[in-house]
Amino acid sequence: MNDTATPAPAPPSPSSELRAALSEAGLRAGVADTEAGNLVRITPLDPVDARQLARLIRTGTKRALKAARTLREICAGYRIDLPGLRVRQGRITLGPIQVDDAARLARLLNAVPPATAHPGADTAPDADTVRAMLIQAFPQSTGGALSVSVREHTPDLLDLGSIDARTARRLIRTLQF
Repeated sequence: MNDTATPAPAPPSPSSELRAALSEAGLRAGVADTEAGNLVRITPLDPVDARQLARLIRTGTKRALKAARTLREICAGYRIDLPGLRVRQGRITLGPIQVDDAARLARLLNAVPPATAHPGADTAPDADTVRAMLIQAFPQSTGGALSVSVREHTPDLLDLGSIDARTARRLIRTLQF
């Protein structure tokens, strides 16, 4: 028995992975690393291949795109502005949100204000309070986690992280009812 570990093969480079995926899809496009080495360049596609690539991307991200669109519409109905909401790498990034909008979202998720809040006070909760409310309410409402951070130099903005399509659909159901 040999106890020496066999080194795992290095993962394929991003450019070779993309090249293989395009080839498997029947698309003709040159793929190469840039001189800087940290970007991948795709040579121009003919219009037929470009349309096919767009179709493949939409098909592959259909659930996330649909959930993002529905979430955007529902939030707009509640006057919650999520200008950075987008699909990225198959996940829905919620992005920056004003503290007032985040507080409205937290209340819709049945967040309980911290005990330190003064009952009956008409002051709007601060960013840290709203952050705590969202961190507490989001998993209870959706079963998923959401990272929430206060912007250092812009205390009236919170940054909401990304969620998967399944968590987004549970969030949508919660907001609909």
